Amino acid sequence: MPSPRLLVLFGSQTGTAQDVSERLGREARRRRLDCRVQALDSYPVVNLISEPLVIFVCATTGQGDPPDNMKSFWKFIFRKNLPSTSLCQMDFAVLGLGDSSYAKFNFVAKKLHRRLLQLGGAALLPVGLGDDQHELGPDAAIDPWLHDLWEKVLRLHPVPLDLGVIPHGVPLPSKFTLQFLQEVPRTCSAEQHEATTDPLSPPSELQPFLARMVTNQRVTGPSHFQDVRLIEFDVTSSRLSPRRAFPSSFVAGDVVLIQPENAAGHVQHFCRAVGLDPDHCFTLRPREPGVPCPERLPQPCSVRHLVSRYLDIASVPRRSFFEILACLSPHELEREKLLEFSSAAGQEALHEYCNRPRRTTLEVLCDFPHTAAAIPPDYLLDLIPPVRPRAFSIASSLLAHPGRLQILVAVVQYQTRLKEPRRGLCSSWLASLDPGQGPVRVPLWVRPGGLTFPQTPDTPVIMVGPGTGVAPFRAAIQERVAQGQKGNLLFFGCRRRNQDFYWEAEWTELEKRGCLTLVTAFSREQEQKVYVQHRLRELGPLVWELLDHQGACFYLAGNAKFMPAGVSEALTSVFQEEGGLSGPDAAAYLARLQRSLRFQTETWA
Repeated sequence: MPSPRLLVLFGSQTGTAQDVSERLGREARRRRLDCRVQALDSYPVVNLISEPLVIFVCATTGQGDPPDNMKSFWKFIFRKNLPSTSLCQMDFAVLGLGDSSYAKFNFVAKKLHRRLLQLGGAALLPVGLGDDQHELGPDAAIDPWLHDLWEKVLRLHPVPLDLGVIPHGVPLPSKFTLQFLQEVPRTCSAEQHEATTDPLSPPSELQPFLARMVTNQRVTGPSHFQDVRLIEFDVTSSRLSPRRAFPSSFVAGDVVLIQPENAAGHVQHFCRAVGLDPDHCFTLRPREPGVPCPERLPQPCSVRHLVSRYLDIASVPRRSFFEILACLSPHELEREKLLEFSSAAGQEALHEYCNRPRRTTLEVLCDFPHTAAAIPPDYLLDLIPPVRPRAFSIASSLLAHPGRLQILVAVVQYQTRLKEPRRGLCSSWLASLDPGQGPVRVPLWVRPGGLTFPQTPDTPVIMVGPGTGVAPFRAAIQERVAQGQKGNLLFFGCRRRNQDFYWEAEWTELEKRGCLTLVTAFSREQEQKVYVQHRLRELGPLVWELLDHQGACFYLAGNAKFMPAGVSEALTSVFQEEGGLSGPDAAAYLARLQRSLRFQTETWA
């Protein structure tokens, strides 16, 4: 008899939902289930009507938005003309991944669960709600949910008695095989691969534009705790233009995605740890038919290219890394520890060892040297996820800076109990590039961001952008001023005027010209800290006048930790004091602004 079919579909923004989905796939194969794992937008959604058993794993991004790789599916599944019996043959379960510090916690998973029920699907169990804020991370909710899921699934599809479950210590086959070449072929280099990029096609993840870095300038004072860079790229030959007719154009509110590289020293260290020659070349072959090779990897490929540009060796490894590594370890003591870290009971120990100090994949391999040296190269792509692009708000307008794209980058560096400081991969890589020492090219492409600004010339805008959150508002102000739109009110906050007041001279000039009203909050220049939310309350009459009488749009960008909640509280307070609204009416007024997109936010952790 053919083995039962299980389909796992994921919507993943940062890779966690994909990692959980691949874990589901491995657990299914251990239970002798035929399982496919796919991103939602790569699956032909019309085929859902013939799927008997589907698990959806969905992250929630931004303000309750679906991840980029499930947006097409999301539009389709909510079509009003879909019959209510569309999925009546399908058993399903939905697992959500979110962050309870956001207002719309796991919104995508909850909404999808309800929609699948409306279309006739039968839920195997209630929606699972993984939470990043839990001290043990989303696994605290995922583990018990998966336990219940497999109980339900195995009642429907028991493991064949003559085969049994494949034990956790036994490695499953790798997804790919690496076939090493005896001689270095002429095409086995990153330069050859990049030279094939078609300059006439819109830049994308698979074909990024190699933009020339023009300047890389520190914009914080020498005594400031953080290194923040204003980086400018030349994009004149990329077909980036202010006209939206081009798919690769950008306007205020858009973001640029940058594909970073691992540090050369880390690449060498990794290759030594796993016993590979960085100059060796290989071709990649999938073990199963229908499984595509990663499109970002050239064929043939060098080990150096694989490690420097594809494998995320600087990331904190997930539990699945330890689970696969334990299966491959020939060393008894190391294997014992790896098995503990990959078990449900060992999650507290894993969190203490790995997540809390932010230990990297490379550092873990150095802690388990016998295991690292024994990793078959075929398993590298199963063990280590790909380096993901990083998104930055575009901080300039093409109307003000033709052929240029600017970003404001806070270089991430902090100390944990580990000796070496923790460094952000992309920000540290960008900061290390010096166009003064010779040509520097950076792979990038543009996509719409979470902020859209009004096209009507008489609509005022209120922008709240403390710290690097001001970046998208600089682009918006430049664009609006170039188009003659003068109703621009900016609330900017930083620590000290002489250390991290970004673009002070530019704002001062625009104020003189009557194009901008600037309100500042320098939090450390007086005994009591003053933040942008305090300034909002002080200017309550103006804020209420603009929002209620002049139809202004309100924008907020910056760190997601405390600031958005503080700004929302300040606004509801203004609505009560200036508009005479009750507490519930003020909250409802804010909700109406959000629904009509007159209140938009773009925040990050």
